[in-house]
Amino acid sequence: MTKKTDKTEQEWPLWEIFIRSKAGLDHKHCGSIHACDAEMALESARDVYTRRSEGISIWVVPSAAITASKPEDKESLFEPADDKIYRHPTFYDIPKGVGKM
Repeated sequence: MTKKTDKTEQEWPLWEIFIRSKAGLDHKHCGSIHACDAEMALESARDVYTRRSEGISIWVVPSAAITASKPEDKESLFEPADDKIYRHPTFYDIPKGVGKM
């Protein structure tokens, strides 16, 4: 007799994959993979996302560990802070020798 299980119990967890390319220093999100654990996610990510030596480092992060903002919260999270002029130091004189900041 087989025990019936919920579909979510039969699926492997979802992992988000971040790759650091040879050209850059930052990791970039490149996709997602289902895997039973972190080691399998790392190996699968290597096979899927770095087949042509596109990367030098891989991060795997459980999707469940990521908390994201909601699109409807955009205004409250990202509105300009016009009342905090110290965050926008446009009133300072920059010496010519400094160059771009």
